[in-house]
Amino acid sequence: MKINGIELRRIAMPLVAPFRTSFGTETRRDVLLVRVVTPQAEGWGECVAMSEPLYSPEYVDGAADVLRRFMIPALRARLATPADADGDAGLDANLVGRLLEPFRGHRMAKAALETAVLDAELRTAGRSFGSYLGATRDRVPCGVSVGIMNSVPELLDAVAGYLDEGYIRIKLKIEPGWDLDPVRAVRERFGDGMLLQVDANAAYTLADANHLAKLDDFDLLLIEQPLAEDDMVQHAALAKRLRTPICLDESIESAAHAAAAISLGACSVVNIKPGRVGGYLEARRIHDLCRAHGVAAWCGGMLETGLGRAANVALAAMPGCTLPGDTSASRRYFATDITEPFELQDGHLTVPTGPGLGVTPIPEILEQVTTATEWIAF
Repeated sequence: MKINGIELRRIAMPLVAPFRTSFGTETRRDVLLVRVVTPQAEGWGECVAMSEPLYSPEYVDGAADVLRRFMIPALRARLATPADADGDAGLDANLVGRLLEPFRGHRMAKAALETAVLDAELRTAGRSFGSYLGATRDRVPCGVSVGIMNSVPELLDAVAGYLDEGYIRIKLKIEPGWDLDPVRAVRERFGDGMLLQVDANAAYTLADANHLAKLDDFDLLLIEQPLAEDDMVQHAALAKRLRTPICLDESIESAAHAAAAISLGACSVVNIKPGRVGGYLEARRIHDLCRAHGVAAWCGGMLETGLGRAANVALAAMPGCTLPGDTSASRRYFATDITEPFELQDGHLTVPTGPGLGVTPIPEILEQVTTATEWIAF
């Protein structure tokens, strides 16, 4: 596949309500979009890095810089090389991963570029993301992530609203000082039949093990990333002290990390976030690894627009994703999405079936939210 050029586009997406976690509060998303233009089609990728390096070391300005200075030039250099014996000097998504491998880290930037190339490739072939990844369902059950609130009554009202909308699973963000009481209140208010899990975003240490063990009383699906992302050994120690299954999120940045975590007994569930692991090809490898080892998996979210959400829904439809993911409807985060909105139907989202992502930005809306564009010609 040849490339005419790549556009880096920044957009500002205000959230419908502040979203607070243990590492900070977001009120808007500063999103970097990557558009790859080929002679046959154009493809889109969404970088999930945040404005500041709080959730991970990556941040939006840094992602734009590394794409501009290193990653996109690597693709351009490949296309400038003479054709090989088969007459092929083009690109595909698998080759993109190999070309970007020498650059350490920056997985969110890599994921955005690889996804844009893959989207263009699949649109040209008339093939959907779901078909390419190996999705086996035409719709996926949806959970919702509920941020830290100012009070328990506020939390209960929010959860009630999401249940009324039809969400199948509730995930509560927790941190020291906001854990047992809100979880107890939600469980008592909505009953044992509601699927409930918690997410700590690495807010605790192993010294909190006895406190975290008290969460066992609430019959949770899992506790997500209780300890530091770089400490699988202590997660393995914690897993022996809890009945609640441990799910790793920030710790899993590749299939190799997932394999190590499974071998150590650091988790029995994996949250697969394609942006965090470098793209959907690596996400598929993690899915396959988890499935082979009987480890439950699900697709996490990073407050994506409709572009990232479309690809996530396709991933969530794969057979190894056995738990409801964070693939919420568009209006959970945005009053107006840049694509046709994803809408909940009986607690599920439909997997797009059109070529590539199956969705495209609505030009008028995209222009309204755009804050900057940069065109890099090939």
